[in-house]
Amino acid sequence: MDIIYQGVEAHDTPNYDMSVNFYPAAEFIHKALNGGGKILVHCAVGVSRSATLVLAYLMIRQNMTLVEAIKTVKDQRGIIPNRGFLRQLVRLDGTLRGSRMT
Repeated sequence: MDIIYQGVEAHDTPNYDMSVNFYPAAEFIHKALNGGGKILVHCAVGVSRSATLVLAYLMIRQNMTLVEAIKTVKDQRGIIPNRGFLRQLVRLDGTLRGSRMT
């Protein structure tokens, strides 16, 4: 099997800086999907860390707002990013909105 793996060591705690992984993970997901491949994003429980990276991907590469990204993912599965990850996504949302306005 031709599998390309990108691991992200991340703790599911509100004070962990997940934002350092937003752009690298978004690019990895984007390249996999645009190359005709499939991608599996997972973590131990599948509702916080992996969901946070998928939300960041949707915001960065699919130009969704945080609210749109959450609605899109929640339509497919239950997610519960921890409060620290949500704060980081809110900051990303603000940054992306600002850059789209200029």
